[in-house]
Parts: sequence; structure tokens; C-alpha cells
Amino acid sequence: SENGTGCVPPSSEFPEGFFTPQERKDGGIVIYFIIILYMFLAVSIVCDDYFLPSLEIISECLGLSQDVAGATFMAAGSSAPELVTAFLGVFVTKGDIGVSTILGSAIYNLLGISAACGLLSSVVSRLSCWPLFRDCLAYTISVAAVLAMISDNRIYWYESASLLLIYGCYILVLCFDIKINQYLMKKFSPCCMRFTKAMEENAEQQPLVGWRDESGPLICQQSRTDSGIFQDELDYSHLSTSLHGLDEISKDHPSVFTMPEADMKRILWVLSLPIITLLYLTIPDCRRQFWRNWFMVTFLISAAWISAITYVLVWMITIAGETLGIPESVMGLTLLAAGTSVPDTVASVLVARKGNGDMAMSNIVGSNVFDMLCLGIPWFIKTAFINTSGPIEVNSSGLTYTAISLICSVGFIFLAVHLNGWKIDKKLGAICLVLYLVFTTLSILYELGIIGNNPTRVCGN
Repeated sequence: SENGTGCVPPSSEFPEGFFTPQERKDGGIVIYFIIILYMFLAVSIVCDDYFLPSLEIISECLGLSQDVAGATFMAAGSSAPELVTAFLGVFVTKGDIGVSTILGSAIYNLLGISAACGLLSSVVSRLSCWPLFRDCLAYTISVAAVLAMISDNRIYWYESASLLLIYGCYILVLCFDIKINQYLMKKFSPCCMRFTKAMEENAEQQPLVGWRDESGPLICQQSRTDSGIFQDELDYSHLSTSLHGLDEISKDHPSVFTMPEADMKRILWVLSLPIITLLYLTIPDCRRQFWRNWFMVTFLISAAWISAITYVLVWMITIAGETLGIPESVMGLTLLAAGTSVPDTVASVLVARKGNGDMAMSNIVGSNVFDMLCLGIPWFIKTAFINTSGPIEVNSSGLTYTAISLICSVGFIFLAVHLNGWKIDKKLGAICLVLYLVFTTLSILYELGIIGNNPTRVCGN
């Protein structure tokens, strides 16, 4: 909240840090940037070595298609930091749900991560129409529900319970995802037949690079009719190689302490050796035969590590922003939005590089749907069990601008994918990057008062 001088006090949600403000301005801020870069490296290691392999086995055991796995377990695990932050905001710091937090994170997840998947992946991934439409529709409904709840600046128990109900309905739709998809294919069969034929022709003209280099190019054909919640064991073969290209499940995975051959990878390996050792001692590696049945433990502990690393990352970014005099509202739209979404970014880019486009896009949109649930859980616990005397007070300033921006971002990403021929490539990445920069620039101008009439700055700067 602003005081009489029109400035915003620095955030008190994190500790002060290990340098005084003057020491940070005299050069100590460099240490914070080094820690930020190291946290980025740590998140990528957790996702690549533990989180995604555990997700692969979960998908195999439950018979989940790639997009359903991305919208559920992958979205929940990579969005664990948002859930922890929501609980801290409601029960510890008593912070409001600000415009910049909702707006910045949502738009970055939709456009920023999509841009990263397209620009940082050398593999062209095909997308299915139904998963993207399903997740975008669920997210639009979730956003509309949240905006309707906070329009009066009060959250009641039945309002927060409705958020949980919406997410429950979303999970129910995912459970019958294949049947719903088949029904829609029959209902709109002429359109779908033309679409499928066009996709097959494009696939023949532009084969996709696969994951097995030693056996030549592998064409990644994505089919959602042969995978579902209930699936025969014989259909699991394509899932076992979906993320890491393991030709034989029986072959044990190399140790994490095996030094890479490339020079640059060796340097990164040496720098990351402390975090590699710490993770090795605390998380069972389910890629190895001895720990394979411990995949749920791997999933939960890696999600906990992702939350802890992201907390440190956001803490360092917050202090760096305060030192540079960046208003907290602008920080929420840019650095903090990207910082809290680092696990989603890393996980989505890694699976996009393997050609799993549906899983990457479902994780991007599904994480936003899960973020709405992250708001509903602490709100419901507090209003229904802890403070039953009255509602929770929240801040909903800029509600109209938030609603328009979120709806437009969902519409833009769906339209961009459609115009790009339902594939993730560098062209789509460039389009999403331009859209993200436009949205972020307009949002920053609004927060700084250049467009609106609410200029903000951090007190003491």
C-alpha cells in the first residue's frame, strides 16, 4: 500500500539478506546475481535428473497421455513454489493478491514460456487441437471465477470452495479425456478429417527429429487415441521413451557423477557438483533400477527442492530489485514473474526439446489453472476452519485491466498456434516473444503511471 508520499515501501516478505543496502550498492549486488544464476542451474538439474524421470514413470503406471500428464502431475510439481507462496501470503505475511502478481505470472506462463519452448528447441513439435482448447477453456473459466470473487475485495468460504470445485471438474474432464475427445471427433468429423489429413501431409513434408540419434531420424507421430487413463500394458512402450529416449528399461542409467565429454558441459558439471552431490544424497534416482519403485518419493522430494530453490531465487531477485530501485509492482510483472515460473520454463523447454509438444503446452496452461487452485486452497482453509467470523480482505485494484489482459493472452496464444499450423517452432517462439514484450511493456507503463494515473516507486530510492 502507498503512503502519503506516493511511494511503495520495500517488500517485507523476505529476510533482509547478508549485506546492508549500502554494501549492496557498493558491489555486493554482484554476489546476489551469482546466486541467482546458480539457482537457475540448480532448478534445471532437479528437473532434468529427478522431476521429469519420475513424471515419466507416473505417466507409464497410470497410462496417462502426454498432455494429461503435463496438465496434472507436471503442472502441480512445477507450480509447487506458487502454492507455497500462496500459503505464505495468506497465513504468514498477510499480503494482498496484487495486480502485478496475477498479471505478470499468468502472461509470462502463457507467452514467455511458449516463446522459450519455440526458440530454445531445435525440434519441431506437433500439437493436438483438443488438449490446447481444453486447457485454455479451463483456464478462462478459472480466471473469470477468481476475478468475480475479488471484485468486492472480499473472499468468503463458499467462493474459495467454488475454486476447488472448478479444479475438481477439470480433473474429472481429464479422467474421461479420451472419451470426450473421441465424441468431439465424431461430432465434428468432417472438420476433423480435413484437419487430420492436412496434419498428415505436413508431417510427410516435414519429418520431425526424434530422440534416438543412433538409429537415425525418428518421426514423432502424436496420437491421442491409443493412450488414456486406462490403458493396456502393451501400449506403454512409447511412454517409456517419451522423455529421455531409453531404448531398454532394463538398462541402468549412468551415474550423475559421470563427467560429460563436451568442454562447456564439463565446466557446468564442475560448477554444479555441490548441488549434484546434495540432490544425490537426498533424492532417490528413479532412473536407476534400485530406486525405480520409489518414483513417487522422487516426485515429491524433487517438487520440495524446486520450491526451496525457487524461494531462494525469488528472494535474491527481490533484494536485487530493491537495490536497483525497481518498484515492486514492476518487479512482479517482470523478474518475479519469471523467477517463480523458472520450474515451468525449464520443464517445458526440456520436454519440447524431446518433441513432446502437447505435454509442454498442457504444462504451460495447466500450471496457470493450478495457480488458481493455489489461491483457493489457503483461502478455503482460512475462511472455513481458522477465521470463520468473516471473509478475507484482498486488493483488486486494476481488475478490468487484469481481466482484459489475461483473456487476450489466452486468445492470442490459441490463435498464434492455429495460424502456425499447430506446431511449436522458432516462428511461434518469435511471435510469442513479441506478444509477451508488448503485454509486459504496456503493463509496466500502466504501473508507472505513464498510461494510467498511479505512478509508483520504492521508498528510499
